[in-house]
Amino acid sequence: MTIGRRAALREKHHRAIVDAAAALMRETGGTSFSVDELAHRADVSRRTVFNHFESLDEIVITVCGDILGTVVDSFESHTAPDADATMFDELAHALRATDLVTPIAYLTRVLGKDSDDALTPRHAALIGRAFTEVSARMSAEMMRRHPDADELDVRLLVGSLMSGALVLHGYWHQATGGGDDDRSRRVWADLVERLLAAARTGYGATGTPPPALH
Repeated sequence: MTIGRRAALREKHHRAIVDAAAALMRETGGTSFSVDELAHRADVSRRTVFNHFESLDEIVITVCGDILGTVVDSFESHTAPDADATMFDELAHALRATDLVTPIAYLTRVLGKDSDDALTPRHAALIGRAFTEVSARMSAEMMRRHPDADELDVRLLVGSLMSGALVLHGYWHQATGGGDDDRSRRVWADLVERLLAAARTGYGATGTPPPALH
């Protein structure tokens, strides 16, 4: 088998495993499936699963990253409001324009199924790692758009906003119970504005109003 065919087969198996895990998460409403169930659904062997991923958690993180990747897709499809927009303006526009409530509500529901809808430390860590993965993808897209930008500056900017979004997730869940409705979207939008204001003017600045959790 040629190198090209081996690479194509590996990519096919990788995608099949991730797609099978995503399907099992949807069908079971959780992550309590076995490696054997996953391998059967993906039509691969157990050995192939572990050739691609170290553990089931790694697979779940990849699925979560794909789901949260809507913000990267939105960033690629939305342009900033004006030609003089800064990198911050572009990221702020993408965060405002992207419907993140639907994917984070789904992930919160699925990962919290076995713990009275409250995320366990393990599942919270999985979401955190998924946000980190999305941050890396977003940084790569930002560098593609701005090839002359300093890579460290880009990673610091993107990382601060995505880390902030992860913090928002906890406050959003506390205020809404993880719902996917108009009220939940209003709460999320208010929190995003709080994040952007803090990032623009400085964290801990006096006079920053609290989010309107209504």
